[in-house]
Amino acid sequence: MALRCTQYFLATRERDDRKSIELAWIEWVVQAPQHRHLQEDGRWRLWAPVPEAEGRWLRVVLLGDGETVHNAFFDRSFRP
Repeated sequence: MALRCTQYFLATRERDDRKSIELAWIEWVVQAPQHRHLQEDGRWRLWAPVPEAEGRWLRVVLLGDGETVHNAFFDRSFRP
């Protein structure tokens, strides 16, 4: 899978708290989310736990096209 992403996503990947998030994990969440939510602005929030990251939940935000990654981070407040 070729990961499409926004410039915002590329910029935030440089942050220390985001550098440890592997692209393979993001791709996995996009392909097999355990939870999804359509935001009012048309963007999608997708979540899945990442076993390699101690089971923390990774949230991936996609643009309205459902393919382009806009954001990805470990969501400490998410409760399934």
